[in-house]
Amino acid sequence: MRSVLAPGGALLAILSLAGCQSSNMLSRPNNAATSAETSDAPQIVTAKTAFWAMDTVAHSWASDAALLRLSAKSVPGFTNESGKAAMWEAVFASPGLHQYRLFTWSVAALPPQIYKGVSAGLAMPWGGATRDAMAIDTTQFTVDSDAAWHTASTLAADWLRKNPDKELSALELGETWRYAGPLWYVQWGDHTSGFSTMVAADSGKILNRK
Repeated sequence: MRSVLAPGGALLAILSLAGCQSSNMLSRPNNAATSAETSDAPQIVTAKTAFWAMDTVAHSWASDAALLRLSAKSVPGFTNESGKAAMWEAVFASPGLHQYRLFTWSVAALPPQIYKGVSAGLAMPWGGATRDAMAIDTTQFTVDSDAAWHTASTLAADWLRKNPDKELSALELGETWRYAGPLWYVQWGDHTSGFSTMVAADSGKILNRK
């Protein structure tokens, strides 16, 4: 099964490229952008924890900022597990400005590529939503990443026992025309020899499987 959040939409191809290019263009976070952090030892977090911190900063950039994608990312020295991650990456777009920006939220700093808290990439031209990259209705984003991971890993239990070397390779939230509402895409391994499924982010139900 191909990821519905990846190839197939010209916008997503552009966003993927922008994600690679923006890693060295992120602005350092300010104190207001790190409200989700604590002074204790850094802990990996679920998607919602990071999302709300990034959402606040995105709306200070553009009042009409809309979430297009939210993805779990890795930070050296931390292990992502159970639907939690050390870094989350979000793409927000502004219909009014015709621009999009890449935002990240990280539990720790690893300069010059990764900064603790919220960091924002440069604003880039945006041609508008496509069928494969629609604005996520965040009012329907009720199922957090840990719950989606648990549902997907329960479904994949037999496959994972037979393929213990396959690690989680994708945990991503998006919305497309194919489904009514946002969805989680979860994958272990790769597209040719892995296991992937989609979980509805509003109900927690499995949408399909491979």
